[in-house]
Amino acid sequence: MGFLTVIPVPHHPVRDRDFSRASGYYPLAGYLIGATVAATLWAASLVLPPVVTGALAGAVWLGVTGMLHIDGLVDSADAVLAAKPPAERLRIFDDVHVGAFGVGAGACYIVLLVSVLAGQPPWYAPVVAAVAARAVLLVPMNLFAPARPESLGARSREGRWFVGAVLAAPVLVWPWAAPALLACVVVVLGVAWWVARRLGGGLGGDTYGMLICVGELVTMLALLALA
Repeated sequence: MGFLTVIPVPHHPVRDRDFSRASGYYPLAGYLIGATVAATLWAASLVLPPVVTGALAGAVWLGVTGMLHIDGLVDSADAVLAAKPPAERLRIFDDVHVGAFGVGAGACYIVLLVSVLAGQPPWYAPVVAAVAARAVLLVPMNLFAPARPESLGARSREGRWFVGAVLAAPVLVWPWAAPALLACVVVVLGVAWWVARRLGGGLGGDTYGMLICVGELVTMLALLALA
């Protein structure tokens, strides 16, 4: 919870293996994030127009995650879209500067996220999206090799994906959650495969953050279209 959100939690000494154990519980953070965004949407809609409500909910969504995932999206866009060999793309992740690809990807993501939230999706949509994206992420995390074995992302692999699946299962009780989850699975796995090819066969921590952004957005779009 303390890794994926800004929610204060007690700190304890962390060992490398703890990161992989914790990944199975990522959907729990999704419930908290989604519920916070859903509550913001409901409260803001009582006094504000839809566009402002969507913008406020989007800001809360980014804020409660500490901008962690959008940071991964921006860094990944700069690296993956670069017209360079895989080894040079991996080195771009170490560059602290943000390039045109990163700015463009981040801007498109924010515009789409705010637009979907302003489109008055089902009240439960943020919960389903936040949980589904973090549960689905466990598949490419375990399926693809680490792009850089020494990275934090590499230490988070090989988590208990079945725990994540069980924790995410309750969201399927809501209408249209199942097809939205299927859309999330298909798109996230497709993007993960393409990104891994661009990086020489592996994924890393920044790309995991990017996949969460993609999964959340796809799930929200599916629920907005279907519900």
